[in-house]
Amino acid sequence: MQNARVVTREQLLEAASVAVVDGKVTTISSNLVSADFDSVIDLDAATLFPGFVDVHIHGAVGVDTMAASKDDLQRVAQFLAANGVTAWLPTLVPAPASDYQKAVSAIDALMQQQANEEAASGARVLGVHYEGPFVNSSQCGALHTAHFKSFSGISDIEILPTPRAPGAVRMMTLAPEIPGGIELIQQLVDRGWIVSIGHTRAGLEELEQAFAAGARHLTHFMNAMPPLHHRAPGPVGWGLTKHDVTFDVIADGIHVDSLVLKLVLQAKGTDGVTLISDAIAAAGAGDGNYDIWGETISVKSGRTSNAKGSIAGSVITMLDAVKMMRSLGVLEVQIAQMAATNPARLLGLDQLRGSIEVGKDADLVAVDEQGAVTFTMVGGQLAS
Repeated sequence: MQNARVVTREQLLEAASVAVVDGKVTTISSNLVSADFDSVIDLDAATLFPGFVDVHIHGAVGVDTMAASKDDLQRVAQFLAANGVTAWLPTLVPAPASDYQKAVSAIDALMQQQANEEAASGARVLGVHYEGPFVNSSQCGALHTAHFKSFSGISDIEILPTPRAPGAVRMMTLAPEIPGGIELIQQLVDRGWIVSIGHTRAGLEELEQAFAAGARHLTHFMNAMPPLHHRAPGPVGWGLTKHDVTFDVIADGIHVDSLVLKLVLQAKGTDGVTLISDAIAAAGAGDGNYDIWGETISVKSGRTSNAKGSIAGSVITMLDAVKMMRSLGVLEVQIAQMAATNPARLLGLDQLRGSIEVGKDADLVAVDEQGAVTFTMVGGQLAS
């Protein structure tokens, strides 16, 4: 690839080139010789970002991860790749055990298919993210409280199906204040799970206990948690000031106002913030009414709502979140950090992906001046 604005971890390189051999980035330079390579892509001054990594997404293009088949998930993977995402973590909501089993079986099947593909056909599935069921009913958001649980022992973890694919990521969003919550965190961390705090009303003491047990992240920051109060800082105040805690945000201007997004970035710094979509099946399908999670969720002018009037996920893509950050004047190097580097680091995969560096997977996305994706590369193969 040549004639690109290449976003590395440290800087934006103008009129630069990136060489890819056997699925890996081998050279980043301003003077690569085209004749040395089998094929050359001229990016016409497009901006080359590391591929976006979405750690919290419930579906898209009419597909819900809770009810999807392998082929359904493949459609989502193709849609995501067309919008710059090269890796994603299908996210499940509280549901009966049989629904979990079906969902994870489909996830596992697609992971195995992708592992055996010679050419990329969509964004890579990395594992599974359980949003609940161990969360606080007082901060349920759009989740169904009928399936919420407290933690009573190891069997509560062991019955949760997870992908069998080697290296599959297992992540859980939970509320540490539920009965058994701190022990749950300890048990999950001991078993290699990534723990994120969310749908919570935890106080500072409980949050510190959760941190000591191994929780280092907060889910969709400011949403499904009490607002910041000067005498009760809660998860928001704690997350903004706790140095070793990171969080993710839904940067759609609906879940969090754009002015508050600016405030959050100024307070935390981009190294502590990850962008997510929290997209539901309606993403990419336009306004209308959709049967999702056993209820009707309506989408109007990009805002979701359920029968209670609660926001029920989003309909944005990671590309939309990137566009929002650009509109706020955030530097492209910082945007790449939030959309790719930080989520890869959260999942423990930053040695493989998340930034454009020699030796890393060639997961790349080119974005033109208008903010449209011109191509996406997954593992050195064009996926869109």
